[in-house]
Amino acid sequence: MTAAFKVDKGTRPGTCEKHGAFEEQGVSYFGRPMIWHGCPECGRARADAELAVENEKAERERQAKLETRLQQAGIPMRFRDRTLDSFDAETDGQRIALRKARQFVEDFARHQAAGTTVVFMGAPGTGKSHLAIAIAQAVMVQTTVLYANALDMIRMVRDTWRRDSKMSEREVLEMLGSVGLLVIDEVGVQYGTDGEQVIMFDVINRRYRDLHPTILLSNLDRDGLRAYLGERSFDRLREGGIVVPFDWESYRGRR
Repeated sequence: MTAAFKVDKGTRPGTCEKHGAFEEQGVSYFGRPMIWHGCPECGRARADAELAVENEKAERERQAKLETRLQQAGIPMRFRDRTLDSFDAETDGQRIALRKARQFVEDFARHQAAGTTVVFMGAPGTGKSHLAIAIAQAVMVQTTVLYANALDMIRMVRDTWRRDSKMSEREVLEMLGSVGLLVIDEVGVQYGTDGEQVIMFDVINRRYRDLHPTILLSNLDRDGLRAYLGERSFDRLREGGIVVPFDWESYRGRR
């Protein structure tokens, strides 16, 4: 027969060199010798110190995981401090762009289910990359993210054609087509060859077909983007897509 669980508590006067006199608490289990807890103020200080160490460790681990996610997402070091709050919105157009970016983040579950495509279109230096990367980092806790400029993405596919490639073309295209959010920067600065159009269409069509959201950034206007991507890809973007014009002066030109 198992003995009943027995706990005895006791108190006794104590003195701490640091905190002076105190009433010490003790506890005994199953009639064993009393375990005395010492100065309560010192105990709280030790607990606070241990908690601070645990919090510091947790913060280091959180930071390490964040760095890993950023590295895996391909976000350049220069842009990792970009946030929605740090975007300069001084004009009506900038405020509209920022509002649309915030709405995309806040309603990401719906956009994720719908496979929404967002196109940021405007001159270089107007903040397109800033907002797109801010969005990517904000939703990174909810889904996988990949940031790449269009030329690098095309090279990723072409590199699979080498004999020593570790990945097949199909594997790269499946990865680009299935990542939770794909951000493609500098769309249209390439040569515009038929081969590039085929690769871009394959990626865009996969994401359109499987309802995965995509953000495209381009310095081209609507007609230029249509000419570069081709009608088939452009039609995919227009269906349920969000086009945000960045039609203001370059930030870089004001510095």
